[in-house]
Amino acid sequence: MNAMHEVDYKIYGDDMQFVEVELDPMEAAVAEAGGMMFMDDGIEMETIFGDGSQQNSGFLGALMGVGKRLLTGESMFMTVFQNRGVGKKRVAFGAPYPGKIIPVHLSEIGGELIAQKDSFLCAAKGVSIGIAFNRKIGVGLFGGEGFIMQRLQGDGWAFIHAGGTLYQRDLAMGEVLRVDTGCVVAFQPTVSFDIQYVGKIKSALFGGEGLFFATLRGPGRVWLQSLPLSRLADRIVSSSKYVQGGGGREEGSLLGGLGRVLDGDN
Repeated sequence: MNAMHEVDYKIYGDDMQFVEVELDPMEAAVAEAGGMMFMDDGIEMETIFGDGSQQNSGFLGALMGVGKRLLTGESMFMTVFQNRGVGKKRVAFGAPYPGKIIPVHLSEIGGELIAQKDSFLCAAKGVSIGIAFNRKIGVGLFGGEGFIMQRLQGDGWAFIHAGGTLYQRDLAMGEVLRVDTGCVVAFQPTVSFDIQYVGKIKSALFGGEGLFFATLRGPGRVWLQSLPLSRLADRIVSSSKYVQGGGGREEGSLLGGLGRVLDGDN
Protein backbone atom coordinates (compact mmCIF):
# COMPACT_ATOMS: atom_id res chain seq x y z
CA MET A 1 0.00 0.00 0.00
CA ASN A 2 1.25 3.49 -0.80
CA ALA A 3 2.34 5.79 2.02
CA MET A 4 -0.41 8.19 3.05
CA HIS A 5 0.09 11.92 2.62
CA GLU A 6 -0.10 13.57 6.06
CA VAL A 7 -2.11 16.69 5.22
CA ASP A 8 -3.22 19.45 7.58
CA TYR A 9 -6.72 20.92 7.40
CA LYS A 10 -9.17 23.50 8.74
CA ILE A 11 -12.98 23.43 8.53
CA TYR A 12 -14.85 26.71 7.96
CA GLY A 13 -18.50 27.63 8.32
CA ASP A 14 -21.44 26.40 10.35
CA ASP A 15 -24.33 25.06 8.26
CA MET A 16 -22.68 25.29 4.82
CA GLN A 17 -19.13 24.16 5.52
CA PHE A 18 -15.98 23.71 3.49
CA VAL A 19 -12.67 22.09 4.41
CA GLU A 20 -9.35 23.73 3.53
CA VAL A 21 -6.52 21.23 3.12
CA GLU A 22 -2.92 22.41 3.46
CA LEU A 23 -0.40 20.57 1.31
CA ASP A 24 3.38 20.52 1.65
CA PRO A 25 5.39 20.34 -1.59
CA MET A 26 4.47 17.13 -3.51
CA GLU A 27 1.68 16.26 -1.06
CA ALA A 28 -1.72 15.61 -2.62
CA ALA A 29 -5.41 15.21 -1.84
CA VAL A 30 -7.98 13.23 -3.80
CA ALA A 31 -11.66 14.14 -4.27
CA GLU A 32 -14.72 13.39 -6.35
CA ALA A 33 -14.95 15.40 -9.56
CA GLY A 34 -16.70 18.73 -8.98
CA GLY A 35 -15.96 19.01 -5.27
CA MET A 36 -13.21 21.64 -5.41
CA MET A 37 -14.01 25.15 -4.15
CA PHE A 38 -10.67 26.96 -4.65
CA MET A 39 -6.95 26.25 -4.77
CA ASP A 40 -3.70 28.20 -4.56
CA ASP A 41 -1.47 28.79 -7.53
CA GLY A 42 1.06 25.98 -7.66
CA ILE A 43 -1.44 23.17 -7.13
CA GLU A 44 -1.94 21.01 -10.20
CA MET A 45 -5.06 18.98 -10.95
CA GLU A 46 -4.92 15.55 -12.52
CA THR A 47 -7.86 13.32 -13.44
CA ILE A 48 -7.11 9.70 -12.64
CA PHE A 49 -8.67 6.30 -13.26
CA GLY A 50 -10.17 4.97 -10.00
CA ASP A 51 -9.13 6.46 -6.65
CA GLY A 52 -5.36 6.63 -7.16
CA SER A 53 -4.51 4.19 -4.37
CA GLN A 54 -3.58 1.32 -6.74
CA GLN A 55 -0.74 2.97 -8.65
CA ASN A 56 1.64 0.06 -8.11
CA SER A 57 -0.80 -2.64 -9.24
CA GLY A 58 -0.90 -1.68 -12.91
CA PHE A 59 -3.83 -1.26 -15.25
CA LEU A 60 -5.72 -4.33 -14.00
CA GLY A 61 -5.72 -3.03 -10.44
CA ALA A 62 -6.93 0.37 -11.60
CA LEU A 63 -9.65 -1.28 -13.68
CA MET A 64 -10.89 -3.24 -10.65
CA GLY A 65 -10.98 -0.02 -8.65
CA VAL A 66 -13.06 1.63 -11.36
CA GLY A 67 -15.49 -1.32 -11.37
CA LYS A 68 -16.00 -0.91 -7.64
CA ARG A 69 -16.73 2.80 -8.05
CA LEU A 70 -19.27 2.14 -10.80
CA LEU A 71 -21.16 -0.23 -8.49
CA THR A 72 -21.60 2.61 -5.98
CA GLY A 73 -22.91 4.93 -8.69
CA GLU A 74 -19.80 7.12 -8.73
CA SER A 75 -17.74 8.35 -11.65
CA MET A 76 -14.94 6.21 -13.09
CA PHE A 77 -12.56 9.10 -12.42
CA MET A 78 -11.35 11.09 -9.46
CA THR A 79 -9.26 14.25 -9.24
CA VAL A 80 -5.87 14.55 -7.55
CA PHE A 81 -4.72 17.95 -6.31
CA GLN A 82 -0.95 17.97 -5.85
CA ASN A 83 1.28 20.78 -4.61
CA ARG A 84 3.91 21.21 -7.33
CA GLY A 85 4.94 24.64 -6.11
CA VAL A 86 7.29 26.02 -3.44
CA GLY A 87 6.07 26.16 0.15
CA LYS A 88 2.68 25.21 1.55
CA LYS A 89 -0.38 25.50 -0.68
CA ARG A 90 -4.09 25.21 0.08
CA VAL A 91 -7.03 23.61 -1.69
CA ALA A 92 -10.63 23.70 -0.41
CA PHE A 93 -13.62 21.41 -0.93
CA GLY A 94 -17.21 22.50 -0.30
CA ALA A 95 -20.04 20.48 1.22
CA PRO A 96 -22.79 19.65 -1.32
CA TYR A 97 -25.71 20.71 0.93
CA PRO A 98 -26.28 22.00 4.51
CA GLY A 99 -24.65 19.84 7.17
CA LYS A 100 -21.34 19.05 8.82
CA ILE A 101 -17.99 17.86 7.51
CA ILE A 102 -16.54 15.02 9.59
CA PRO A 103 -12.73 14.65 9.68
CA VAL A 104 -11.72 11.04 10.39
CA HIS A 105 -8.10 9.95 10.85
CA LEU A 106 -8.36 6.36 9.69
CA SER A 107 -5.35 5.16 11.71
CA GLU A 108 -7.17 6.18 14.92
CA ILE A 109 -10.21 3.97 14.21
CA GLY A 110 -8.46 0.85 12.96
CA GLY A 111 -7.69 1.91 9.39
CA GLU A 112 -11.15 1.39 7.92
CA LEU A 113 -14.51 3.15 7.72
CA ILE A 114 -17.82 2.12 6.11
CA ALA A 115 -19.74 5.12 4.74
CA GLN A 116 -22.83 5.94 2.71
CA LYS A 117 -21.87 6.16 -0.96
CA ASP A 118 -22.74 9.87 -1.24
CA SER A 119 -21.00 11.03 1.95
CA PHE A 120 -17.34 10.96 0.82
CA LEU A 121 -15.92 14.46 0.21
CA CYS A 122 -12.12 14.17 -0.04
CA ALA A 123 -9.10 12.44 1.51
CA ALA A 124 -5.34 12.43 1.68
CA LYS A 125 -3.90 10.75 -1.39
CA GLY A 126 -3.31 7.07 -0.72
CA VAL A 127 -6.64 6.42 0.98
CA SER A 128 -8.45 3.59 -0.84
CA ILE A 129 -12.09 4.26 -1.74
CA GLY A 130 -13.79 0.95 -2.55
CA ILE A 131 -17.11 -0.76 -1.89
CA ALA A 132 -18.50 -2.66 1.07
CA PHE A 133 -21.15 -5.32 0.39
CA ASN A 134 -23.45 -6.43 3.19
CA ARG A 135 -24.37 -10.07 2.60
CA LYS A 136 -27.27 -10.14 5.06
CA ILE A 137 -30.55 -10.91 3.29
CA GLY A 138 -32.43 -8.03 4.92
CA VAL A 139 -29.92 -5.46 3.74
CA GLY A 140 -29.71 -7.01 0.29
CA LEU A 141 -33.44 -6.91 -0.35
CA PHE A 142 -34.60 -3.82 1.51
CA GLY A 143 -31.57 -1.74 2.41
CA GLY A 144 -31.97 1.03 -0.15
CA GLU A 145 -29.06 3.39 0.56
CA GLY A 146 -27.49 0.84 2.86
CA PHE A 147 -26.99 -2.09 0.48
CA ILE A 148 -23.83 -0.92 -1.32
CA MET A 149 -21.66 1.38 0.77
CA GLN A 150 -18.17 2.82 0.42
CA ARG A 151 -15.17 1.36 2.22
CA LEU A 152 -12.43 3.86 3.08
CA GLN A 153 -9.10 2.23 3.98
CA GLY A 154 -5.71 3.64 4.93
CA ASP A 155 -4.03 5.52 7.75
CA GLY A 156 -4.55 9.15 6.66
CA TRP A 157 -7.26 11.80 6.88
CA ALA A 158 -10.62 11.27 5.19
CA PHE A 159 -13.47 13.79 5.13
CA ILE A 160 -17.11 12.78 4.90
CA HIS A 161 -20.28 14.89 4.91
CA ALA A 162 -23.40 14.54 7.07
CA GLY A 163 -26.61 16.38 6.21
CA GLY A 164 -28.24 18.58 8.85
CA THR A 165 -27.01 17.96 12.40
CA LEU A 166 -24.33 15.36 13.09
CA TYR A 167 -24.76 12.76 15.83
CA GLN A 168 -21.82 10.60 16.89
CA ARG A 169 -22.20 7.65 19.24
CA ASP A 170 -19.97 4.87 20.56
CA LEU A 171 -21.93 1.62 20.89
CA ALA A 172 -20.94 -0.89 23.56
CA MET A 173 -20.69 -4.62 22.87
CA GLY A 174 -24.17 -5.85 21.93
CA GLU A 175 -25.76 -2.40 22.18
CA VAL A 176 -28.36 -1.86 19.43
CA LEU A 177 -29.48 1.38 17.80
CA ARG A 178 -32.44 1.50 15.39
CA VAL A 179 -32.13 4.19 12.73
CA ASP A 180 -33.90 5.41 9.60
CA THR A 181 -31.88 3.91 6.75
CA GLY A 182 -31.08 7.28 5.20
CA CYS A 183 -29.77 8.72 8.47
CA VAL A 184 -26.78 6.36 8.64
CA VAL A 185 -23.64 8.23 7.53
CA ALA A 186 -20.78 5.96 8.54
CA PHE A 187 -19.67 3.34 11.05
CA GLN A 188 -16.65 1.26 12.00
CA PRO A 189 -16.50 -2.23 10.45
CA THR A 190 -16.87 -3.77 13.93
CA VAL A 191 -20.49 -2.53 13.94
CA SER A 192 -23.02 -5.04 12.60
CA PHE A 193 -25.45 -3.43 10.13
CA ASP A 194 -28.79 -4.96 9.13
CA ILE A 195 -32.27 -3.95 7.92
CA GLN A 196 -35.39 -4.96 9.85
CA TYR A 197 -39.10 -4.79 9.14
CA VAL A 198 -41.08 -2.28 11.22
CA GLY A 199 -43.26 -5.14 12.47
CA LYS A 200 -46.73 -3.62 12.63
CA ILE A 201 -48.63 -3.21 9.38
CA LYS A 202 -50.48 -0.11 10.65
CA SER A 203 -47.20 1.56 11.56
CA ALA A 204 -45.73 0.56 8.22
CA LEU A 205 -48.64 1.95 6.20
CA PHE A 206 -49.60 5.05 8.16
CA GLY A 207 -46.63 5.91 10.37
CA GLY A 208 -44.76 7.82 7.69
CA GLU A 209 -41.42 6.20 8.59
CA GLY A 210 -41.35 3.51 5.90
CA LEU A 211 -41.48 -0.27 6.08
CA PHE A 212 -37.91 -0.88 7.26
CA PHE A 213 -35.27 0.59 9.54
CA ALA A 214 -31.58 -0.04 10.04
CA THR A 215 -30.18 -1.74 13.12
CA LEU A 216 -26.63 -0.99 14.24
CA ARG A 217 -25.18 -3.37 16.81
CA GLY A 218 -21.97 -2.57 18.70
CA PRO A 219 -19.21 -2.48 19.47
CA GLY A 220 -17.99 0.51 17.49
CA ARG A 221 -18.54 4.15 16.59
CA VAL A 222 -21.40 5.33 14.37
CA TRP A 223 -22.12 8.68 12.74
CA LEU A 224 -25.72 9.71 11.96
CA GLN A 225 -27.28 12.66 10.10
CA SER A 226 -30.57 14.42 10.78
CA LEU A 227 -31.11 15.44 7.14
CA PRO A 228 -30.51 12.73 4.51
CA LEU A 229 -30.19 14.04 0.96
CA SER A 230 -33.12 11.85 -0.12
CA ARG A 231 -35.38 13.44 2.51
CA LEU A 232 -34.31 16.95 1.48
CA ALA A 233 -34.93 16.15 -2.19
CA ASP A 234 -38.40 14.75 -1.44
CA ARG A 235 -39.39 17.94 0.39
CA ILE A 236 -38.10 20.13 -2.44
CA VAL A 237 -39.97 18.12 -5.07
CA SER A 238 -43.15 18.17 -2.97
CA SER A 239 -42.95 21.94 -2.47
CA SER A 240 -42.20 22.59 -6.13
CA LYS A 241 -45.58 21.09 -7.09
CA TYR A 242 -47.32 23.87 -5.19
CA VAL A 243 -45.05 26.54 -6.66
CA GLN A 244 -45.75 25.33 -10.20
CA GLY A 245 -49.46 25.36 -9.41
CA GLY A 246 -49.34 29.03 -8.43
CA GLY A 247 -49.83 28.45 -4.71
CA GLY A 248 -49.97 31.30 -2.24
CA ARG A 249 -48.11 32.12 0.96
CA GLU A 250 -49.98 29.55 3.04
CA GLU A 251 -49.22 26.55 0.77
CA GLY A 252 -47.38 24.66 3.46
CA SER A 253 -50.05 25.12 6.11
CA LEU A 254 -53.52 23.77 6.83
CA LEU A 255 -54.93 27.13 5.70
CA GLY A 256 -53.28 26.71 2.31
CA GLY A 257 -54.81 23.28 1.81
CA LEU A 258 -58.26 24.53 2.85
CA GLY A 259 -57.94 27.47 0.45
CA ARG A 260 -57.23 25.14 -2.46
CA VAL A 261 -60.32 23.08 -1.62
CA LEU A 262 -62.52 26.20 -1.50
CA ASP A 263 -61.03 27.45 -4.77
CA GLY A 264 -61.81 24.14 -6.45
CA ASP A 265 -58.14 23.19 -6.95
CA ASN A 266 -58.70 19.72 -5.44
